[in-house]
Amino acid sequence: MSFNEQLDQHGQWRREFALRLRLLAAWLKDHDLLDEAVQDRLLRLETQMQSDKIMVAFVAEFSRGKSELINALFFAGYGRRIMPASAGRTTMCPTELGYDAELPPCLRLLPIETRLQQQTLMDWRLNPDRWERIDLDVNNPQQLALAFEKVAETRKVSQSEAQALGLWNPESPEDNPILDAQGMVEVPRWRHALINVAHPLLKQGLVILDTPGLNAIGAEPELTVSLIPQAQAVVFLLGADTGVTKSDLSIWREHLITDETHSDARLVVLNKIDTLWDALSTPAQVQAQIDRQRSTVAETLALPLERVVAISAQKGLVAKVSDDADLLQRSGLPLLEEKLGRDLLHNRQRVLRSAMAQGVGELRGETARLIRIRQLDLTEQEQELQSLKGKNAGVIRMMRARIAQEQAEFDQSSARVHAVRSVHLKLMRDIFKLLSSLTLKKEMLALTQSLKQKGLKLGIKRSYGDTFDRLRGNIHRANGMLEELHNMLQASFTQLNAEYGFALQVPPSPDLLGFIAELDVLERTHLQYLSLGNALKLAQLEFAERLVRALRARVAAVYDTALAEVEVWSKSSASQIDTQLRERRRHFTRRMDAIDRIQQAAGGLQERIAEIQQQVGTLAQLDAKLQELTSYLMRQPGHTG
Repeated sequence: MSFNEQLDQHGQWRREFALRLRLLAAWLKDHDLLDEAVQDRLLRLETQMQSDKIMVAFVAEFSRGKSELINALFFAGYGRRIMPASAGRTTMCPTELGYDAELPPCLRLLPIETRLQQQTLMDWRLNPDRWERIDLDVNNPQQLALAFEKVAETRKVSQSEAQALGLWNPESPEDNPILDAQGMVEVPRWRHALINVAHPLLKQGLVILDTPGLNAIGAEPELTVSLIPQAQAVVFLLGADTGVTKSDLSIWREHLITDETHSDARLVVLNKIDTLWDALSTPAQVQAQIDRQRSTVAETLALPLERVVAISAQKGLVAKVSDDADLLQRSGLPLLEEKLGRDLLHNRQRVLRSAMAQGVGELRGETARLIRIRQLDLTEQEQELQSLKGKNAGVIRMMRARIAQEQAEFDQSSARVHAVRSVHLKLMRDIFKLLSSLTLKKEMLALTQSLKQKGLKLGIKRSYGDTFDRLRGNIHRANGMLEELHNMLQASFTQLNAEYGFALQVPPSPDLLGFIAELDVLERTHLQYLSLGNALKLAQLEFAERLVRALRARVAAVYDTALAEVEVWSKSSASQIDTQLRERRRHFTRRMDAIDRIQQAAGGLQERIAEIQQQVGTLAQLDAKLQELTSYLMRQPGHTG
């Protein structure tokens, strides 16, 4: 299947899964099993499934055919080129293509001058007024293509302005653009482009990131620190006729292999193999030449040979538009699509299934525990009523008095519950403070000051390492506090269970140490900026400030995710108390009602016992249905579709 077909299947699976989650929530609500924690967990799972994005980043030096490959893979159905793909530089600024149903079809462009201000790209995303917007007609391919050409726009600025924008470095003249006769520098007109169109693939959650060449990548740290690392797949393009050039190797080493654990998400595409098609050579000779290039590239980049795919994006696009099956096979595009689908979509579904299985398993456990509580209460009621058979009215009155006494004793548990909640909230506040944005800013202050020093940043690596040590230390301490809170709740719940008949159980606390691994990856992705080769670039105050802002935004995202997991766990623990308090109060009310009915009607005892037995049977059916509804949702990772 083509990548498009595989993505369509993946989207269909996600929609079906989200529907099953909604049906589960409705069923739980109908049977009064949907407490606040379970409802919150289901909503989070459904939102995660519906809003899941799959980003494919295309990275290459100029003129390697990125835009043409994007056209061939995703937009051939328009019957023409949509992304600009003429000779020379076409994508001058990073361009994201995606779909947001809350926005009209449009192209948004962020002026290059925003580099002179302190806000990060993420900040600018939240400020739509600063972007230039062009509305798009998705049914008019010509209008789309014309609008998309704006990403290639440039403007002339003075040398000093280019330096202020981070696009001219007097210390690295070989990397600078060429000056024109008037001493002006050509720079991109736009810093970033966002394209929102209701394309079928983009509606399925696909996000396409088209990046410019080495200089532009290096000048925008957020690309290599944030956007590219978040991509589920990175397609690195080379020219089949040139192989790995010096600038290609710089991009690969400095921006794409900083984290070895994600090497399987890197796919190298040897593009333009049609330049090797030679009428004077046999097909076997041409293929041998292509195979040699693949082997050389794989060896140079230290990759397995199967991760290097040779294609002709241009011929693949022509073949799709003209419906030429033979040319499509020769282009190599089907093999690339098959690899993208297998590596990207199957891996993504595996990750989603694992997350869903864990979340659904936890809420199934909470719901099953609630059913068991109700079953135990009913069993206790039945035994109580069975003991009244043949007893006189005095015994029944004594039973009523005993239930009233038990209820009074139970009401005293509210003070104990309040004390547990107070300690719970205090420890949660301590954890939240430790991972707060204020603490993060404080921990990064020394690094920020070091990076903002003028001139060469001597000792920056030490400051950088110390900062990450402190950031990791905060997560270690938060994890320790979480373990302390877990143990406190475990002891308190055990005591409440013994004294007041609760069935409280502390859910497993999240392991925050996994976020330390994320910080480790983030630290490694930044290290290339601290190398001797980047010392001159780092000496530029504007670049150093952009680097630290990008770093702070990424660390904040790690901290926020950790806090969100702690919050879900905390809510799950606290809501158990509320749910079981409510169930116990209902339990006493039902027992009192049963005694009152027996006192009022001679035949009420047997009738009430029969009702309880029926309710026990109903609960058993509910438990079986719960297992059935959640079994599919907890199925372990498999293949798409």
